Amino acid sequence: MADAILLHETQDALGPIRVLDYDDARILSFGDNDEQSKILKAAPHIPQHTYVQAMLLVLLFCQPRSAMVLGLGGGALIHALRHFDAAIKLTAVELRPAVIELAKRYFQLPIGKKLNLIQDDAIEFLARGEHKRVDVIFADIYSAKGVDSGQLAPVFLGKCTQLIKPNGYLVLNCWKEHSQNRQLLADVSEHFAHVHACLTGGGNWVIFASQAPLLLGASALKHQAQSLSPKLNFALERSLTRFGPWT
Repeated sequence: MADAILLHETQDALGPIRVLDYDDARILSFGDNDEQSKILKAAPHIPQHTYVQAMLLVLLFCQPRSAMVLGLGGGALIHALRHFDAAIKLTAVELRPAVIELAKRYFQLPIGKKLNLIQDDAIEFLARGEHKRVDVIFADIYSAKGVDSGQLAPVFLGKCTQLIKPNGYLVLNCWKEHSQNRQLLADVSEHFAHVHACLTGGGNWVIFASQAPLLLGASALKHQAQSLSPKLNFALERSLTRFGPWT
């Protein structure tokens, strides 16, 4: 990562955690050539990674009053959701205490009464089922080695169905390779009646699972994306072109 200034470096049982600073951006890294999170310092609410932009497609299908983010990172999703609607009640669950502290210190995490930060293993937290039901669960549990296998397990998917409201959504961030995983599709389909997905330009495969069908057709979705884009400050329709049923 040439031309970056190392602002902070620490280590925990899971490995290194670094904060890298560029002229206009800041990056949270868990390893060499790794970007867990990236924000624009002047506009942290504008997602810099295409997978975060794709995950926000869920705003086309529902108007969440509450959401849960599993895996905080630098808080890119929190920033975008808070900017979109300051009234959304957000819960973010993060395993590593240092990540939470660095998100506050270096990534302008929007702390307030509407954000509940929980330091815990997200898989175990969900398994306990102690949280109130929410409109959207964003599952983005990653380490330097990649996606946590726990967020792809049938038991995890089952727990999500219990904590998502009837018209809500599970938004699951995976790798491109998971698009060919027929067992994963079968597992998601066993727990959710409707499954869609989006391939991102960055090599991620974002899954959208719900019990309720999509009510908008392609033309209406495009119009809705164009309407929401100014509120999000990026072109949501770019991700929409890669979105469709996962069959």
